[in-house]
Amino acid sequence: MAEEQFYGTGKRKTSVARVWMRPGNGQMTINKKPVEQYLVRESDRMLTLDPLKITDMADKYDIYVNVKGGGISGQAGAIRHGITRALILAHPELRDSVKKEGFLTRDSRMKERKKYGQPGARKRFQYSKR
Repeated sequence: MAEEQFYGTGKRKTSVARVWMRPGNGQMTINKKPVEQYLVRESDRMLTLDPLKITDMADKYDIYVNVKGGGISGQAGAIRHGITRALILAHPELRDSVKKEGFLTRDSRMKERKKYGQPGARKRFQYSKR
């Protein structure tokens, strides 16, 4: 294998994205589908490509993504996290600019678990005095 390849793992909620970056012309494939076909909402597509746009690397790398778990929005966040990590492996000097934007931080917010004796995580059954 002559060309370089960079790998990054991204996580968000229960989604895990494995991202490979190779020098190319800016094509992105998610789970063997084009990005337009996999991420239907424009906001999700923009979210995933933010690290590349900020660092002006959008048309320099082909990106191959394997993502599983969670929903589409969580997967988009995981892909962004993975792209950022792979980008830093390729260009360590970009770390400060990407970190300042907050792309390097793993968003640790998760769904709170349901507790016993109540219908949800925080909701209680209606109290009846009589």
